[in-house]
Amino acid sequence: MAVDGPAGSGKTTLADRLGTALSCQVIHSDDFPVPWDEGPGPWFDALDRQVLQPLRHGRPGGFRRYDWARGDYGERVVVPVAPVLIIEGVGTARASAAELLAYVIWVEADEEVRLRRVLDRDGEELLARWRSWFAAERAWFAADGTRARADEIIPT
Repeated sequence: MAVDGPAGSGKTTLADRLGTALSCQVIHSDDFPVPWDEGPGPWFDALDRQVLQPLRHGRPGGFRRYDWARGDYGERVVVPVAPVLIIEGVGTARASAAELLAYVIWVEADEEVRLRRVLDRDGEELLARWRSWFAAERAWFAADGTRARADEIIPT
């Protein structure tokens, strides 16, 4: 299952609640380094190579969680073969992964609300980066058609 949508929309909160309710593992895009200047495209390759492809072949996957505060990789996370896995983040429900996803949830909120949420969480000093990121993700979602493939759309 994928929980996708723009930054600050509430994806992490929803995915964590679903993970608890379904007793399943949740992998967040924030577990991987996501380059500010490249947008949501590149990070997914590591998830696909290290987690999704092994699972697709009936083998456990795994990755080293990225520690944003330290700017380095932290502990190794094992992803066992299981009936349900939730992947959450900007770009998780991309067209190239559609065949792997049984269910896609799109979470959205007004841009002003999302901007306030991310700045409250990360600090006002990142305003310029977040404005650039919002533009990059708008372009990404438009090109990928992500929202149109969602099974469920949840406004927050």
